[in-house]
Amino acid sequence: MIVDFFFYLFAAVLLISATLVITSRNPVHSVLFLILAFFNAAALFLIAGAEFLAMILVVVYVGAVAVLFLFVVMMLDIDFEELRGGFQRYAGVGAAVGVALLVEFALAFGGWKLTPNAELLRMSPTAANVSNTEALGRVLYTDYIFPFQMAGLVLLVAMIGAIVLTLRDRKSSRHQNIQTQTSRTVSETLEIVSLSLGAGTTASGGFLRPRVAEPEPELVDDHAHH
Repeated sequence: MIVDFFFYLFAAVLLISATLVITSRNPVHSVLFLILAFFNAAALFLIAGAEFLAMILVVVYVGAVAVLFLFVVMMLDIDFEELRGGFQRYAGVGAAVGVALLVEFALAFGGWKLTPNAELLRMSPTAANVSNTEALGRVLYTDYIFPFQMAGLVLLVAMIGAIVLTLRDRKSSRHQNIQTQTSRTVSETLEIVSLSLGAGTTASGGFLRPRVAEPEPELVDDHAHH
């Protein structure tokens, strides 16, 4: 009885917070409601006995993804009035995408079928000496190791693509010179200064960093090519 009460409580808060994520006018409030939804989903996982998934949801999504969303929303100077002003302009496109997604969900759930022994598998007892985390690891890294590696490869390609698309190589920026760094000697990078008690480095002439000046990168005048 107590478990059922908390299940419906966390489920109700999860649905309400998920609705407020997309209906809140302030993006900061939307992210905060998203964090609340993640916590309630983690509580539902705990009730279901999946403690590993609950901890992963809190650590990864709340501790990293949601906090990153919050920082991005708070740091970017976004004109939300102008952003909301273009809502009516693209309302038709948004409605079309929403209808397409609704049809896809209907087709997916319409063809959903359970295996004949699904109820028996649900009621079968689990091994006493195998934890939830160990059982999940066996399935993920044994039976589905190839899809798991492929998913990691897809994420790696996506990360590299995002870096390449957002990289802006400016001619005035300083670039790392590997040859200059590896060819340095101790005398060029280390300076030992004898200071008297209470005296600072400024009175002794200060430090020269780097002791051997690196060659400045050549600046290319873009107007000379036009």
